[in-house]
Amino acid sequence: MQASFARIVVAAGVLLATIPAAAHHSAAVAYNLDKTVTVKGVISEIRWVNPHTWIHIDVAGPDGKVERWTVEGGAPNALIRRGWTKNSLPYGIEIIVEGFQAKDGANRANGLDITFPDGRKLSVGSSGTGAPDESRDGR
Repeated sequence: MQASFARIVVAAGVLLATIPAAAHHSAAVAYNLDKTVTVKGVISEIRWVNPHTWIHIDVAGPDGKVERWTVEGGAPNALIRRGWTKNSLPYGIEIIVEGFQAKDGANRANGLDITFPDGRKLSVGSSGTGAPDESRDGR
């Protein structure tokens, strides 16, 4: 009886251990890795949540209409290891974001780099999509 219970516990542990791995996806699922997009806008919100950071910017179109763009970045821990702090992107400043366009055409991008008004750049790339020491083709 104890051997059967032990097998059940081990099987349940193996099953539960695979859930986080299955839940994480490649950027290629939601983003067109063959189409980069560059947007310039004002930072309106930043969310430091796992598994990805989210930067919201307000982008003025040619007609003056403002559209909200959402930029997916690397995990908070990965950005911190690259030198980011929660003060790296102050609200209200204008930035230029280069990234991969959402496949569905939404105002959403998987971020690669952020350029500040003074020309400084920060990598915001998620793993496998242009993060330092990685190619931009998602491999």
